[in-house]
Amino acid sequence: MTATHAQPYTQRARRRSIGGPARDVLTLLLLPIPLLIAVVPASFAGGGTRRWFGGRGDQLRADAQAAKDAAAAAFYELDTAQRDLRISLETITAVDSSPAARKTAEDFTALGRRIDEVSGVYITAVDAHDLDRDELEASAAASARTELTKAKDELLAVKADLDRFGQSLGPLLQKAETQLARLAPAVERARQGLLAASNALDAVRAVGLKADDLAARLAALSPELTKLNQGAGQHGVQDTIRRADDVLRKAEGVRGEAEHLPQKAAEIDRRLVSLRTRAQAITTRAGGVEPILSELRRRFTAACWQDLQSVPDQATRTVAQAEAKLKEAVTARDEQRWPDATSRLSTVRALLDTTDEAVSAAGERLRQLNEVSHDPQKEIERTRFAIRDAQRLAMAGRSTPDPRHARPLDDAVARLDRAADGLEGRHPDYWHFLTETDAVRQTAARVVQEIREELGGGH
Repeated sequence: MTATHAQPYTQRARRRSIGGPARDVLTLLLLPIPLLIAVVPASFAGGGTRRWFGGRGDQLRADAQAAKDAAAAAFYELDTAQRDLRISLETITAVDSSPAARKTAEDFTALGRRIDEVSGVYITAVDAHDLDRDELEASAAASARTELTKAKDELLAVKADLDRFGQSLGPLLQKAETQLARLAPAVERARQGLLAASNALDAVRAVGLKADDLAARLAALSPELTKLNQGAGQHGVQDTIRRADDVLRKAEGVRGEAEHLPQKAAEIDRRLVSLRTRAQAITTRAGGVEPILSELRRRFTAACWQDLQSVPDQATRTVAQAEAKLKEAVTARDEQRWPDATSRLSTVRALLDTTDEAVSAAGERLRQLNEVSHDPQKEIERTRFAIRDAQRLAMAGRSTPDPRHARPLDDAVARLDRAADGLEGRHPDYWHFLTETDAVRQTAARVVQEIREELGGGH
């Protein structure tokens, strides 16, 4: 009960009084002696020993309560901000393992320790002062106000540091949120990619084509799908996104190959027919090499045809090898071992290319020798033109040519002259002459290329 409640009680006592002060004295005289001894001091003390706040005392209690309310508000704001930032930190650390992210987590932990310290000071101050206690003294109220105000100021100071720390998280948080935004779409694309690959395999099997290797590759992705289904909480956001992208890439590879499989089968069938036909044609042409060699032996020196002597036998052996590989390719095709079939066909093609060149070389040799034996001057003029063209380019814009260009061109002129002189005599080596003129033209072409590269580099 406060002092304001005592006043109405006194007024009621006065209204019930018959004789005023005399009645009070009479009442005291009628009491037993022990009770009288206990009551009289209290009566003269003004109705009790209780001390009441009044004026400044009430204000001190109110100020202390206000300080307590302000500290509670600061504590609540700090706690809310810390919980919000903890969510942001968990987002960052779940996605980002960079040194900057680790440093941010360490800083937040340090801030957490400071928050615990100032929160402890606040809680201790609250527990130490019962502002609702009736017997609260003025000094206790003033002390409570001072301690609670200090706790509030410390809470607000840490809250300001926490706010600044939160603002510094902007770039890292944005990066993390971007990664998280990629997570669900990436996982969904991976799942759809696997589904598309599975459907493509079903489609090619429906038309009678095997795809065992593709099916094995798709089955190998099953553990990865399990990890994707387990989620980023178990495997991390970045690892999950990388896994999803890898699964999608591999699934799309399987799907693409499966969709291309009918076309690949048709292409292999076409190549089988084409290479078989080509092998037959080369076999026929190889049969004409011997008559060509016979004419070369009859009309030209041995140097003109000796390197072609082995062409007929080599052609026979190579074509036989090609036909054996063709049979292996057919078997692989029938068993739908597509990589093996493709590999065998590539080998067949290389063997036939080599044989074709050798067979063609015999006929081309006879043509060239016939032409040069009929008119060697034509080959000489053709070669001299190439040299002169290179010489003109070497002299362009110069009074004297660069020795790097002049020397090989001078050597080329001398080499051509020697080759032409070699045609003198009863049995000229026309093939040697042709190889020399070809080498001279290559030298001229190389000098021209070097000059043009230098001119281009100068610009």
